[in-house]
Amino acid sequence: MKELTGRIISKGVVEGEAIVSKSSISFLGGVNEEGIVTDKENELFGKSIANKIFVFPTGKGSTVGSYVIYGLAKRGLLKGMVNFESEPIVATGAILGKIPLVDKVNIDEIKDGDIVVVDGNTGTVKIKEQ
Repeated sequence: MKELTGRIISKGVVEGEAIVSKSSISFLGGVNEEGIVTDKENELFGKSIANKIFVFPTGKGSTVGSYVIYGLAKRGLLKGMVNFESEPIVATGAILGKIPLVDKVNIDEIKDGDIVVVDGNTGTVKIKEQ
C-alpha cells in the first residue's frame, strides 16, 4: 500500500475506486446532476464520477460549481476528491457537501480503478491497489 501526504481541505474518511482526470474541470457545465462528465474537452467525457473518488488537478469556472458539488453530495453521488491544487470553488463545495478532500498530492501516482482511502482527518491518501 502506498501512502501520499497532502493538505486537509474537507474532513472525513472514505474508501472507493478512483476515477482520474488529467485535466482541470468546471463543475458548472462540466458535470451533470447525475455525475456524468459533460465537458467535451475532458478525457472523461461521457463517463460517470458517481460513487467514485474523483481525482483531478484543479477546478475552474463559475462559483456556482460549488453548488453543483454540493448537489452531487446531497444526492449521494460524490464520495470523495483528491486534487493537486484545490481552489475555492472545489474547496467550498466539498466543505458544504461534507465530502472528504485532500490536496497537494501528486495525483500522477493514482490510476483509474485504484482503490484509494481519502482521509480528510489526517491529510493522507492511501492507494490500496494499482
